[in-house]
Amino acid sequence: MAEIEDAVERADRESFTRQPPKTLKSQIGYLLKQLKTTRAVAEEIGVSQRSVERYRKGERKHPPRAIAERIDEAVRQRWQPQVRKRRQRQAATTGGITVETRARFGYTAPIGTTDDGRFRRLTVHLPPAYAQRLFDARNTGASDQEMRQIIAEGLKDVYFQDGGTRATGLTDVTLNDIDYLDLDY
Repeated sequence: MAEIEDAVERADRESFTRQPPKTLKSQIGYLLKQLKTTRAVAEEIGVSQRSVERYRKGERKHPPRAIAERIDEAVRQRWQPQVRKRRQRQAATTGGITVETRARFGYTAPIGTTDDGRFRRLTVHLPPAYAQRLFDARNTGASDQEMRQIIAEGLKDVYFQDGGTRATGLTDVTLNDIDYLDLDY
């Protein structure tokens, strides 16, 4: 399950300035504009080229649910790329990223302190450096576990260690058993 990837995608979608096309005909028209050919659209959504032509002309208005979901997802992935880039650039340079989660946190701590993992609900604003690392990892195809580790490091620095003023013996924080995770930037 790719929780971090899904959270980044949701945060991207929240930054849209206009809603993506809703009707089947307009969605297919948008995909044709982006991908240039009916063959490319057909390959993208997993249908025949003729089906794409029927959807475009309005001859077929109600595809099976699975195909309708693939069409919607393909449109949303391509919708407003410049808005996404601008928001990500802003988060990575000046704004940072806000992480809201309920998860089990485990950590490595010095002897004599507790290192038992427990569920916590946190809303923490991470500095731009962590946003940049998260976006870079996502763009290079990093695994969900690697992106979790970036967020866990940010939470360690900002929340658990308060920028180095407390819990200085804390060496490693892990983000496990995510109940939910939401990002905002």
